[in-house]
Amino acid sequence: MGALAAIEHLVGMQAQAPFAPYYGLWSRLDGFTGDELSGLLTARKAVRIVLMRGTIHLVTAKDCHRLRPLIQPALDRMLRSNTAHGKALAEIDVRAVVKAARRLLDAEHLTPGEVGVRLAERWPETPPGALAEAARSTLPLVQVPPRALWQRSGQVRLTTATAWLGEPRSKPLTIDELVMRYLKAFGPASAADVQTWSGLTRLSEVLERMKLIRLKSEGGQTLYDAPNAPRPDPDAPAPVRLVAPFDNVLLSHADRARVISDEDRKRLFSGRNGVFPGTVLVDGFVSGTWELLGKGDRTSMQVRPYRRIDVVDDVIAEGNRLLQLAFGVTRPQVEIARQRRLSVGNG
Repeated sequence: MGALAAIEHLVGMQAQAPFAPYYGLWSRLDGFTGDELSGLLTARKAVRIVLMRGTIHLVTAKDCHRLRPLIQPALDRMLRSNTAHGKALAEIDVRAVVKAARRLLDAEHLTPGEVGVRLAERWPETPPGALAEAARSTLPLVQVPPRALWQRSGQVRLTTATAWLGEPRSKPLTIDELVMRYLKAFGPASAADVQTWSGLTRLSEVLERMKLIRLKSEGGQTLYDAPNAPRPDPDAPAPVRLVAPFDNVLLSHADRARVISDEDRKRLFSGRNGVFPGTVLVDGFVSGTWELLGKGDRTSMQVRPYRRIDVVDDVIAEGNRLLQLAFGVTRPQVEIARQRRLSVGNG
């Protein structure tokens, strides 16, 4: 599977950290390179836009147009309840703000700060940050390159999806289509799981009317799945994997016990501003974290296990693979913190 097909299969990839999707695709696809995704972004075949849960997602150009109208009610609800900006926006005509923002961003690429300042010329009594948030949450705005190109830096600059991609060529997804695609990527799942992933509500009735497989969790909860979805045997081996920061495999379910224990979840999500590093899967469960140190061919990796790992060599080999293929490191270094093990060379 190529990167574009994988992004579509996953119904997008959480992408507020610019390079997280690169690691997410690398961990899933054979032969993936950073240049492949950079090429999709510059060719306008993939874009970064606010979608599920009000967070930045990397999606295909087709899904950008098809997903946003369906997710918009959740974004409207989040904007109204926004503790930082909701009160200020309640005192003005948000529709007029959005109309003005659309004119600005159809015409040029602006940073969020620039959007707020330009809109404040007309609404001087409203904080620029609130005006920019109204545009971000209400308009389909994409982040344009060089932002998030592999091993490059760039400010967040925004333009409208239609200005960047052209007019939509297909109809928006139906809620049934969205739920089915989610299940094919992340099922079996409960109604609460689908709602946690999408930010949408009242999905129990949608799941009940669809032709789906019904299963029971260990706790007796009803889980739904696509009829022909693969369901591996519980004893099937699960190789060591380095999961990207913010990967939806960790964020796409209300019940995350399928991939991380409650104790480890509290450790992982205790960071500031909801930021957490990549994670290490051992036998399919989070067993620690990983992060990169340095830059370019001097990049190294530090792994912090939550407990003793019996397959340290496999973790080191996977870290070596990332350092060699993604960064061209000829003598990769993977440090296992507290276990005092260091790998130097080709593993």
